[in-house]
Amino acid sequence: MALPYQSTDDTGLVEALGHPQSSVRLRAAMSAGTRPDPRYVEKLVERCGVEPDFFVRDMLTWALTRHSASITVPRLVEELSSQRAQARSQALHTLSKIGDRGVWTAITRSLLFDADHEVARSAWRAAVVLVPDKDRSALAEALSTQLGRGDRHLQLSLSRALIALGDVVPPVLAAAMTSSVVEVRAHAIATHRLWRDPDAGFELAIEEAKRVAALGPDEESARSC
Repeated sequence: MALPYQSTDDTGLVEALGHPQSSVRLRAAMSAGTRPDPRYVEKLVERCGVEPDFFVRDMLTWALTRHSASITVPRLVEELSSQRAQARSQALHTLSKIGDRGVWTAITRSLLFDADHEVARSAWRAAVVLVPDKDRSALAEALSTQLGRGDRHLQLSLSRALIALGDVVPPVLAAAMTSSVVEVRAHAIATHRLWRDPDAGFELAIEEAKRVAALGPDEESARSC
């Protein structure tokens, strides 16, 4: 049986990236990564910003990582100022996969604090990959301002990002555990428990942390003694 996309023509491949069938778009993205060509980069980046299928987006990112960073990175950095949230999110995700630390300064506070949860999540993940050692403490401080934000999935993403920053994190969490905001305090306590025991379940940690946080900021220190 014929595959949905078999053309070796460059124009056909670019057109297939916008095909109505996700299977055709997936194969086209795979072909673009298998046969890298600078002429594909613009269309791959554009498609990342609008592609509705998760698996196709993942393949688009892979295809971009197969191209020269000297071409893809500047174009992806441009996308960070896009009005389209998905474009910002996917550009951040792809930059984290490329791993060029030269783009660290492009991970701005406006991205870390983006009102769109997926953009913020992608910014947190990209930041912990790209941050220079000298800026890890400042990044931990910035990320700690997002404690208590969103649902459990978003909070777990932030906890993992903070924990990935290493030894600079415990003092930041200790300060957050004295917050007057219960949600912030609970999230900080749960993150600290995951720091101490990475195998602990986040759901149990956050539920216990909520109980501790409700009793006051001194409770966690008392229980840790």
